[in-house]
Amino acid sequence: MRNTAKLIAVATASAALALGFAGAASAQSAKVGFMLPYTGTYAALGVAIENGFKLYVQEQGGKLGGKEIEYFKVDDESDPAKASENASKLVHRDQVDVLVGTVHSGVAMAMAKVAKDNNTLLIIPNAGADAVTGPLCAPNIFRSSFSNWQPGYAMGKVAAQKGAKRVVTLTWKYAAGEESVKSFKDGFESSGGKVIKGLILPFPQIEFQALLTEIASLKPDAVYVFFAGGGAVKLVKD
Repeated sequence: MRNTAKLIAVATASAALALGFAGAASAQSAKVGFMLPYTGTYAALGVAIENGFKLYVQEQGGKLGGKEIEYFKVDDESDPAKASENASKLVHRDQVDVLVGTVHSGVAMAMAKVAKDNNTLLIIPNAGADAVTGPLCAPNIFRSSFSNWQPGYAMGKVAAQKGAKRVVTLTWKYAAGEESVKSFKDGFESSGGKVIKGLILPFPQIEFQALLTEIASLKPDAVYVFFAGGGAVKLVKD
């Protein structure tokens, strides 16, 4: 939680700095658009990000970059198919100066494209899609969290150093999970380990029992998993 608070502070401070140089510079107020998951698997994360952002603004006297803040919000539903339309609503209909979001990597990639095409500031406080700081990189896109490659690759190295030889991976079939597992495999196998089985589950299904039974039959030294929100909680309970 402490690290999360720091990341949110970085995101809002970035927004404050950016607003000082953005098109809103001559206005008395600025518009911030939250495009976050307010329903479904990631709802708790979406609410936490909004609350954290607003708390930081409140602690700064209700302003960022010396401007009063007007908020707009869209539930992205963690649905990449709706992402471009939702982001465009905030940019064109609501004319926000800053987009804030999101959690789902597939949604974040669509947001990044809209932000890049319209030169709208985008703050990404969670989603780790590698492409956002790769092919979609732009000077108006800021990420205060991580890329999916970073923790997975490092964990692969550490797992091998700790003596694991045979590992099973498990994740949802979507961008964040696939990128995280691939980076783990790269780090692990480059250090002498072997991923003996890669298991996937359609997003956002949370029926883990059959997969856990299969993992037990394989008897790996370790299991590397990537889930988030309600899915991660259910996995740990199972």
